[in-house]
Amino acid sequence: MVKKINLYKNYNIKNNDKGSIILIGSFDGLHLGHRKLFERAKKLKSKTKLKIGVFTFDPIPKMFFSKVLINYRISNLNEKIRILKNFNVDFVINQNFNKNFSKIKCNNFIKDILIRKIGMKYIYVSNNFKFGNKREGDVKLLKREQVKYNYKVIKPTPLKIKNKIISSSLIRKLLQDGNLNTANKYLDRLWSVEGIVKKGRQLGKTIGFPTCNIEMQNYVIAKLGVYAVKVNLLSNNKIYKGIANLGIRPTFNQRKILLEVNIFNFNKKIYGKRIRVEFIKFIRGEKKFKNINYLKKQIKLDIKKAKKIN
Repeated sequence: MVKKINLYKNYNIKNNDKGSIILIGSFDGLHLGHRKLFERAKKLKSKTKLKIGVFTFDPIPKMFFSKVLINYRISNLNEKIRILKNFNVDFVINQNFNKNFSKIKCNNFIKDILIRKIGMKYIYVSNNFKFGNKREGDVKLLKREQVKYNYKVIKPTPLKIKNKIISSSLIRKLLQDGNLNTANKYLDRLWSVEGIVKKGRQLGKTIGFPTCNIEMQNYVIAKLGVYAVKVNLLSNNKIYKGIANLGIRPTFNQRKILLEVNIFNFNKKIYGKRIRVEFIKFIRGEKKFKNINYLKKQIKLDIKKAKKIN
């Protein structure tokens, strides 16, 4: 049974959640590196009997400060909360990262938010963590202030696999390069995209392969092409196998990147419903076909391959 946790939209938390172990960061993707951090925090929890709280941000600060960084996220907020529940934390602060919040001075962030509002006793941070106006605060400042405010900074060594630090940046790169298997391994689950099914131009239906279309919103764009997928219809939590095309549909002279999913043995209309598409395996890159018949032949081959994949 998944544990019930307190979710906060800002740092004004209940008194019984104060005085906790805090893990702070964007935690995009919640990969194996993050998991190592949470395992360490759980050991500290069993020793100190303190609660574990996560202080995270939406939007991701890097996206907030950039006007061009649109497709960046590995996971959306729903998935982040879902995974954090499985990580057995006690509460999550999902702080709206806006202009006012970004202007808070680093010393005030420690004194007024981390200490007065949250009352942290321990804080887990990554080595490159920055905070406060103009990103002036860093791990060194947190360490300098720990005696004054009676808390302890814990900066674990990052997880390395084959001499590579497991990070959100690495996983984004793996997805973009089509290395889905390795990305899924480092995520410790299937990478997924969640969205609402939109009515498209029904190009798939006209050639005998109806699709559910969802927009990529601010997700990182994985390598364009065809994937074997699992589809979770979130309204009833039923899971179906299928095939997806992530791309611009060059045979139809389209330009907008769209995720189109053909669900096997499924004929219901689910416009307006929320689905989660889990990417199992990359089958082939997107290409422009000479005509529709060539495309149809290839889709049949792709489906045959996808059906053999668990």
